[in-house]
Amino acid sequence: MGYDEVTYTEVEPRAPGMYFLRDALGSESLGVTVVEADDGWDGLEHDHADGDHEEVYLLLEGSASLTVDGETIELAAGDAVRVDPESTRTLTFDADGSRMVIAGAP
Repeated sequence: MGYDEVTYTEVEPRAPGMYFLRDALGSESLGVTVVEADDGWDGLEHDHADGDHEEVYLLLEGSASLTVDGETIELAAGDAVRVDPESTRTLTFDADGSRMVIAGAP
């Protein structure tokens, strides 16, 4: 079979509202995460320099901000941001019912 399929809500969340799909899809290099969050949800500051892993953040619904290397980017539904592996990033949601897809790969 040339594809794998999953419904993200059927994947056990690793943290509240965070659905990591890489394993469920059998992906070897692409990571995909769906985040469902309410106002005040704050992620941890991190980077992916060790794995040379860039990420794209796509906000589907709601409102969020992404701080990259100390610069805050305000996101509205439909906005996407790509972040270099060595850049630090912190994600914060500013509206109840927000939903985002994060994709990353080396």
